[in-house]
Amino acid sequence: MGFLRRVAEGTGVPEARLAAVAEHYYARGGVSPINAANEALRAALADELARRGVLVPVLCGNRNSPPEYGDALDAACRAGAQSVVAVVTSAFASYSGCRQYREDFAAASAGRDLVIDKVRPFFNHPGFVAANVDALVDACAGLGQVDRVVFVTHSLPLAMQEGSLACGPGYVAQHLDLAEQVVAGACGRLGVPAWGWDLTYCSRSGSPRQPWLEPDVNDHLPVLAAQGVRRVVLVPFGFVCDHMEVVNDIDDEAGATARAHGMTVARAATAGTHPAFVSGLVDLLVERAATARALAAGDPLPERARVGALPALPDRCPADGCRREAGVDTGRPAGCTDIPLPLL
Repeated sequence: MGFLRRVAEGTGVPEARLAAVAEHYYARGGVSPINAANEALRAALADELARRGVLVPVLCGNRNSPPEYGDALDAACRAGAQSVVAVVTSAFASYSGCRQYREDFAAASAGRDLVIDKVRPFFNHPGFVAANVDALVDACAGLGQVDRVVFVTHSLPLAMQEGSLACGPGYVAQHLDLAEQVVAGACGRLGVPAWGWDLTYCSRSGSPRQPWLEPDVNDHLPVLAAQGVRRVVLVPFGFVCDHMEVVNDIDDEAGATARAHGMTVARAATAGTHPAFVSGLVDLLVERAATARALAAGDPLPERARVGALPALPDRCPADGCRREAGVDTGRPAGCTDIPLPLL
């Protein structure tokens, strides 16, 4: 409950709702699957960096549980680091997926002789796209015939979606662009016509009076069933690993909803430690370092790999980017901001 209270601080989520969510964790031994997933990703990144001859510490720091950001930064200082680049485990630009991290970085760096930077949002980086294409192809192989592909991501308050627009393409547009690429890539690999697909949401919380992005996946599946859809692939591409929102909200709850309506469901894997995803994250680290060197030397900026219709987002966000609400300041300074880079 202490962890959940930290997660929900300032959001108005009722204590009764937190207690209900806590039961999801207790049912799995009181431990989130994200702990092991983050450690696996950390180890995979360290291995890939070492394979490329880059021998630097790779550390984990969490927002709401140990090891926290401060623990990771202290370890970096002890290793002699003067600068740190963060890989945020969210592929999309929004307040909770970008700016809140940057606010945390600004607070965590106070009193430490470190410069903290981050890689750009990577929803349209080739490595992340490739991992999701492979996951959809594999899920379809287990299902046989596919009637519909249902993409699932974390819902946001509509005010937060509007706040994400200051960075350019907002949270919803980023997901729609990625879904187009994943379906096209999978269908191209399998040599089949493009499947119909939908974007749905999960894990809504907060006041019922506050509008959030819809439809919820559990509301949408019965609609598809009423239309005669019987074989569905659920693709949790809004998440980079199998943490609680995936194993509870999608595997357990959405899976049960589908079965109750006579549907057969296959669930695609998250990116996790897929080799293309890990390699792509290291490419982003290399790209960020090259960009910093180019800016310092006044040289041309490196190419910024991306696929799809949308541009690669900036390394450093605009000052008003990814607000919790459009035009509303949280009062917390945000790091990794204010150096303009072109959208290439």
